[in-house]
Amino acid sequence: MNRTRLVFIGILALALGAFASALAYRMLQARTGSGQGAADDVVVATNNISVGARIQDKDVRVVRLPAEAIPQGSFRQKDGHVIGRGVVQPISAGDFVLTGKLAAENGGSGLASIVPPGMRAVSVRVNDFSSVSGFVQPGSRVDVLMTGSATGSGEIQTITVLRNVAVLANGQKLDRSLLSSESQNSPVITLAVSPDDAAKLALAMNQGHLQLALRNPLDTGQAEVAAVGMHALYQNGRPVVAPVRTKPKPAPTPVAQTPVPTAYPVEVIKGDKRDVTKLPD
Repeated sequence: MNRTRLVFIGILALALGAFASALAYRMLQARTGSGQGAADDVVVATNNISVGARIQDKDVRVVRLPAEAIPQGSFRQKDGHVIGRGVVQPISAGDFVLTGKLAAENGGSGLASIVPPGMRAVSVRVNDFSSVSGFVQPGSRVDVLMTGSATGSGEIQTITVLRNVAVLANGQKLDRSLLSSESQNSPVITLAVSPDDAAKLALAMNQGHLQLALRNPLDTGQAEVAAVGMHALYQNGRPVVAPVRTKPKPAPTPVAQTPVPTAYPVEVIKGDKRDVTKLPD
């Protein structure tokens, strides 16, 4: 009797276990099915894409992810929306391809695609010293200094031509991650400037020697700096004080002199005496 009861209990336990397993499986399937329904397509990069590059089909792929994991600005398909667009910010492999990292449609690629609207790209020739030994890279901020002499003046001065200018390219490299130790010392740096500053920069290149001063990207100040001349070097850095011109003392007023009266001689003869007397005028 006890043995029969034990067998019955065992069979019942197996049945309950099978039922519980089946129920759990069905619940898991239902949950998985609902998760698949909330998924969506999104375009991601298959390899690193540098600034200025034009996206090709091999650079991106479409994956399916939960909708809540897809950020704003993503693309659902690559054809017609992503392929052929220029890149304005570097994209790493596996990253989402976002609208903010691409140039406008039909905006081209290369340097032209990363020039901000309303700005111009102007290249300046530099050397190891004037480019801060190659530390000027795409994305850096610099001041542009010019050393020369004004027309008709023989004095050499250094002035700050432009302040807080963005660097677009170092040579032909638009992405600092692509710069090697050799390419950092490029003889050409490309800057993003306004149309007015582009004309000013072109004039400065033809009038004197240019020097770049590297800025901290967080320093946005626009302090006015006076022109520095040779006197700043030869006067221990102190400005030359112009001599004070004093007014000449007025000439003393001449003292009027009393004229000496003129006497006229008068000869008086009395008998045999002769006398000369002077009479005033």
